[in-house]
Amino acid sequence: MITHTELRRGVQIIIDGQPYEILESSPMKKAQRRVVIQSKIKNLINGNVLDWNFHQSDAFEEAEIVKKEASFLYAHKDRYFFTEKDNPSKRFDLSKDLIGESSKFLKPGQIVEEIQFKGETINISLPIKVQMKVTEAPPGIKGDRAQGGTKTVTLESGANINVPLFVEQGDIIELNTETGGYTRRVE
Repeated sequence: MITHTELRRGVQIIIDGQPYEILESSPMKKAQRRVVIQSKIKNLINGNVLDWNFHQSDAFEEAEIVKKEASFLYAHKDRYFFTEKDNPSKRFDLSKDLIGESSKFLKPGQIVEEIQFKGETINISLPIKVQMKVTEAPPGIKGDRAQGGTKTVTLESGANINVPLFVEQGDIIELNTETGGYTRRVE
């Protein structure tokens, strides 16, 4: 059992039968009261982030999460199909609602991390940095501006993101999947 003092970033616990991961935690003490741990927790099944207060009497079971490498195959009608890297005959699919915003950074053959809870696949995790090819980019027109400008380009996955003006069609760029933003152009 995990007590409220052991709840730190990255710890995975079970609340009401569902796995949660601690994103942030900080102790708070008010005048003559006991310490309360204020935290943000993420439901690993549906991705919802909640503000949660843990009290001194709270104890939780640790969530046993299994992570395996998987490969993205294809998308069809808001369903995303994957196969286990070590065993290509084992396939699974997830909905776009479950994967969330990171679905726009998936391309066929990409390696992702499959997250399993109690033997069932509950979600996937992309690497923090991915490289994608720019398929459409308008010309970068320089004007009289104080800061560097940006333009919207289309990636090979169909996603549209903002990049600096010097990025052109055919360039390979690196993206941060957590923020959804441009990181750098790959030479």
